[in-house]
Amino acid sequence: MKIVSIVIRVLVGLLYAFASIAFFLKLVEAPEVTGSVKVFNDGMAASVYLMPTVKIIELLCAVAFLSGRLVPLATVVIFPITLNIFLFHAFLEPSGLAIAALLLIGNLFLAYYHRKKYQGLLTLK
Repeated sequence: MKIVSIVIRVLVGLLYAFASIAFFLKLVEAPEVTGSVKVFNDGMAASVYLMPTVKIIELLCAVAFLSGRLVPLATVVIFPITLNIFLFHAFLEPSGLAIAALLLIGNLFLAYYHRKKYQGLLTLK
């Protein structure tokens, strides 16, 4: 189980590292979008701060996943972003749903693997 955890965290870390580095260095040209995806992207672009903030969080969590340090914290911090990526592809752009689903499954697996470290947060007193 430990080896599976390492493989999943490294793969998830690599995906997030590539996505954030590609964003900041503009390595991948954004495809032309229309309809609901265009409205969604225009709204995020209008906020100015949102995408850079998300990509910085992705990069920090990728470093945590790849280094093996603070993995339980990175798993919790990256989960809302992962869920939004999955929901975006589920409802607006189904072409990337497979990778989004793999990211979500990987994130959920890491949360399950580190579940004992979250027990203090989840107990009612």
